[in-house]
Amino acid sequence: QVQLEESGGGLVQPGGSLSLSCAASRRIFMLRAMGWYRQAPGKEREFVAHFSSGGSTNYADSVKGRFTISGDIAKNTAYLQMNSLKPEDTAVYYCNADADANPFRYWGQGTQVTVSS
Repeated sequence: QVQLEESGGGLVQPGGSLSLSCAASRRIFMLRAMGWYRQAPGKEREFVAHFSSGGSTNYADSVKGRFTISGDIAKNTAYLQMNSLKPEDTAVYYCNADADANPFRYWGQGTQVTVSS
């Protein structure tokens, strides 16, 4: 069973920066995209950013210009650089991987990001 292993969450003051990392425990067959989602207390899980094997990237409007996603599909890794953090960015951040073979979608366990003074 492939697992996505995240690291890098923590507590940061408003305006600060954090970097998240994600790596697959084993190679994911036919991987085509990796990304990040987040879930704040009492809210639905929401899309943050992702990149595909074709090189395209997409961001949620709420993080455009502040967050940068990067990674390597061949190495099954993803990173999220978060700058100018706001209290509303506080959430559990989940790494995500999408493949063209079963089970098609993978999730990490999540890492807590708290933005507070």
